[in-house]
Amino acid sequence: MSRAEIIGKATSYDIFNENGILLLPRYSKLNQDKIDWLEQHKIFLTVDDVINFDTPYYHKVVDEAVSGSKKVFDEVRRSLKLPMEYVEKNIVSSVTNIASGAHVIDLFMSLQAKDDYTYRHNIAVGALASLVGKWLNLTDDEILHLSMAGFLHDVGKMKVPEEILNKPGPLTDKEFSIMKQHTVYGYEIIKNTVGTTHRQALAALQHHERMDGSGYPLGLTQQKIDLFGRIIGVVDVFHAMTSKRVYRDELPFYKVLYQMSRDSFGQLDPMITRLFIENMMLSLIGHNVLLTDQRQANIVMIHKNDPMNPLIKIDDHFIDLSKNRSLHIEKVIS
Repeated sequence: MSRAEIIGKATSYDIFNENGILLLPRYSKLNQDKIDWLEQHKIFLTVDDVINFDTPYYHKVVDEAVSGSKKVFDEVRRSLKLPMEYVEKNIVSSVTNIASGAHVIDLFMSLQAKDDYTYRHNIAVGALASLVGKWLNLTDDEILHLSMAGFLHDVGKMKVPEEILNKPGPLTDKEFSIMKQHTVYGYEIIKNTVGTTHRQALAALQHHERMDGSGYPLGLTQQKIDLFGRIIGVVDVFHAMTSKRVYRDELPFYKVLYQMSRDSFGQLDPMITRLFIENMMLSLIGHNVLLTDQRQANIVMIHKNDPMNPLIKIDDHFIDLSKNRSLHIEKVIS
């Protein structure tokens, strides 16, 4: 297979070097530099190693799922009932399929909230939770239920007044007390809906609980929080912090991961958080990013013990961010 036939296609599996270091994750789109990089490691791709890959497809399906999400949550706001047949047929199965086949970063980019945060967030949490379930080697049935739990985790917000949900500024103590009730409302709505499970209801109730007992509504700690609640708690924080909101812009990518890493020493489940950060960073290999000094770089290698500070390449110059602490990844470039 000639280079011309490979360029523009994507890797069909994770590619490692002889030392077991990930060179390119599955579904990495190939260009001249990436092919050179692989051949430097004596890896020569054939027709069996690549697939056609259409990134806009994922954006289109996610956008359709977001539109469906709006219909679902508008119906909940109107009737306080979940149209589960519609949810299962039009949303959760498609998002689960996308999460099982998309490159993580392409999926992440397609899930970035635009002017529809409330609805896109539900799709994002369902898809990202599904990925975490896969990384944890959960069964297919568990992943499907987890994806549903992620999609439904904020359904209780439909009982919160819209002026509080969409307030372009900090909530007062009274408003925040009302907002916190969405966890209880969500639990009740899901529990009273035929076709849902107890774990899905628990996830809605517990996704703001924290390992050190600082969360709400019950102040639960450690293993008293169900695994689904701990997983959704991690991905909920990630998507919220990396999304543009009515009251603030999205936070820089590195700040989000550093904050999550710090929170893994108290608030967030440490095993799930570290697994999530490591896999998010591994999926950046071969991807372009914007640095905090506004230069563009390509991610070359992720350090096992310091995943947030990878080896990067700018033109023909390599920089190890683990040794240059003045530079960070500002954002992922689409």
